[in-house]
Amino acid sequence: MADKRRIVCYIAESLDGYIATEDDSLDWLFKVDGDGDAGYSEFMETIDTVVMGRRTYDWVMEMEKGEYPYKDLKSYVFSRTIPASEAGDVEFIDMAIPAFAEKLKDVPGKNIWVVGGSTLLAGFLEAGLIDEFIISIAPVTIGTGIPLFQKSVLTTEYKLKDVKRCGEFAQLHYELK
Repeated sequence: MADKRRIVCYIAESLDGYIATEDDSLDWLFKVDGDGDAGYSEFMETIDTVVMGRRTYDWVMEMEKGEYPYKDLKSYVFSRTIPASEAGDVEFIDMAIPAFAEKLKDVPGKNIWVVGGSTLLAGFLEAGLIDEFIISIAPVTIGTGIPLFQKSVLTTEYKLKDVKRCGEFAQLHYELK
């Protein structure tokens, strides 16, 4: 039997642990020199599925002016409200994360990327479903905002797989022990 697909969180955060400002801005992130695409293209070759929360989806669509950037990938958006008409490039879902993840992992394919946001990531973490983290740390503190990790009572151990310098970013790659 082939190995199950892995669920990966590939994300950038500020030095003080935030993925966006309180008003969802990433302006601070785009000011940092990433030395090319900071491994993004290489990472994208390892996945065929993206999963994100509704707030992240809405942000992406606003930033991309309505042009969904992951058209070539199977895409799922977790949302408490399912639109009456589906967007052609994504499937909106409202189901328990563990059942969804196990179903997805049983289908042959490449890895699964949890794009964001923080609330959805917390649900995957609480269920013990994040197999890998690739976190690019920007040399910027923003003081307040949306934290990468929400408070949790769960302890999960990861091991360091790799460390890279991508321009001004430090990229840490962890995998579940």
